[in-house]
Amino acid sequence: MNQIKYKIVKLPVVGWLVLFLYKLKILFMYHKKSLKNIASWLFKSQEITNFTYDLTKLNKLYLAAMISDITGCDLNKILAFIEEIENDVELKRHVKKYTEMSEESYVADKDAKFAKRIGWYVFVRAIKPKVVVETGIDKGLGSCVLAAAIKRNVEEGYDGYYYGTDINLKAGYLLDGVYKKHGEILYGDSIESLKKLNKTIDLFINDSDHSAEYEKMEYETIINMIADNAIILGDNSHTTDKLYDFAMLTDRHFLFFKEEPKEHWYPGGGIGIAFTRK
Repeated sequence: MNQIKYKIVKLPVVGWLVLFLYKLKILFMYHKKSLKNIASWLFKSQEITNFTYDLTKLNKLYLAAMISDITGCDLNKILAFIEEIENDVELKRHVKKYTEMSEESYVADKDAKFAKRIGWYVFVRAIKPKVVVETGIDKGLGSCVLAAAIKRNVEEGYDGYYYGTDINLKAGYLLDGVYKKHGEILYGDSIESLKKLNKTIDLFINDSDHSAEYEKMEYETIINMIADNAIILGDNSHTTDKLYDFAMLTDRHFLFFKEEPKEHWYPGGGIGIAFTRK
């Protein structure tokens, strides 16, 4: 090892320059798409937070296979649910309409792209939960996605209802129209709202304050509120281990799905999943 180091240090200046340029070439080969996507985002997107994007085809196949295994729902049915939301013209028109009407339209894209929320939708369609809770809703895109899934379930004879929580009184402006019939927003501190929610939760999604401590407090708050076979999804699991810890504490399995954004510079987040095996 020392001999190799000595030879590298003794490279002439020209050698170092050639090596440096070659390394730049390697970096460019791996990141040229990201550079193109950065330029596209700078000039075409209005988003500055909670970025939205499509997932790659392969990424969606992996997501479908994972949800099928977790829920015991047939893979072809899971794939059909993904196709269902991606072709939901009514939902896309709704998002466009209410985005344009919003005071915050200048920092939001009108074309609906669902990313990991596709997974949220599919979970609702697969397990038919009676109570779905999402903490932290921002514009309410996730709210509409979840309400859209519940709407489909209700049409098929399965009751369900969505509760979103947010401390921002202006949050959730997208949850309106036909989707408002299937859910509501509880304004105030999420933990305080959860404490007041006298419901058994079948599907819980943590997406509020992204500090590890607050995330942990949310899980501690719902520990006696969740059904035995409840599924808990974490939006923060790519940065903290709190959902993993909660899964271990409650004798659940844990998996993590990593997003692969399509034509976007953001590297993607993912879905942490705590569940009981069917």
